[in-house]
Amino acid sequence: MLERSHLTILRAIEQQGSLTAAANSLYLTQPALSHSIKKLEQQLGTPLWQKEGRQLRLTQAGNYLLKLAERILPQLEQAEEVVRQIARGQKGNLRISMECHPCYQWLLKVVHPYLKAWPEVDVDVKQRFQFGGIGALFAYEIDILVTPDPLLSPELRFDPVFDYEQVLVVANDHPLAQQSQVEPEQLLQEVVITYPVEPERLDIFSHFLHPANCSPRKHKTIETTDIMLQMVAAGRGVAALPGWLVEEYQSRMPITAVRLGDKGIQKQIFLGQRASDLETDYVSGFIELARSHVL
Repeated sequence: MLERSHLTILRAIEQQGSLTAAANSLYLTQPALSHSIKKLEQQLGTPLWQKEGRQLRLTQAGNYLLKLAERILPQLEQAEEVVRQIARGQKGNLRISMECHPCYQWLLKVVHPYLKAWPEVDVDVKQRFQFGGIGALFAYEIDILVTPDPLLSPELRFDPVFDYEQVLVVANDHPLAQQSQVEPEQLLQEVVITYPVEPERLDIFSHFLHPANCSPRKHKTIETTDIMLQMVAAGRGVAALPGWLVEEYQSRMPITAVRLGDKGIQKQIFLGQRASDLETDYVSGFIELARSHVL
């Protein structure tokens, strides 16, 4: 019979790379680990891995069970952690990830009142899932995803939080600062500064430049908003950011927002969660509070 321990062993072997390392990580002896899997292979009537020199290669059956382990084990571990928190008198731990670099500053405005309203809930922001948050939701590694790109799925729910317009940011003394709007051809000789994200996932490329078959003279990436806008203010390039974020910086930086095209680029921010968590009060409580903090 397939048991949780078998899935745990297969995942450990995949993560650790060898039987010995996997056994050590699970506090088992290597013979005990091997015996457990060999017994399962006998019950299933098929091998789960093959040795190729010193390396282990999962068979088709082994790969199937590994994929199963990667789906099921995080769910079980999350359920156990929630139950332990309840047993300790705690409510839970809300794990949030963002596929929206500028939204971190908006998130801070929501977290502060949320922590006051839910004193028994901890909040953790997972940075490593940026632009891979959908998979993290499915894998139970996060509970809420902040994203401008929702995925239609019966297993997930995305609630719109606020609308915004993506604008071009230029220095006050830049020639484009005097215009009400900018066209793609006017950026051919510009240095476009963005966050370190693939161009196809950046609105200024996918919704503005590429449809017009235009490319900037240079594409530079910078991780932090403050440095990016300092570069823009110094005339080192232009950037595309949410209008609400630019407004916050205009009082202390010589920068101007210009509309991208005659209609602009209109966007929405969504909060995604698993459909199975709709009845989890501290998750729904965060989403309700976030929708009241519209920018």
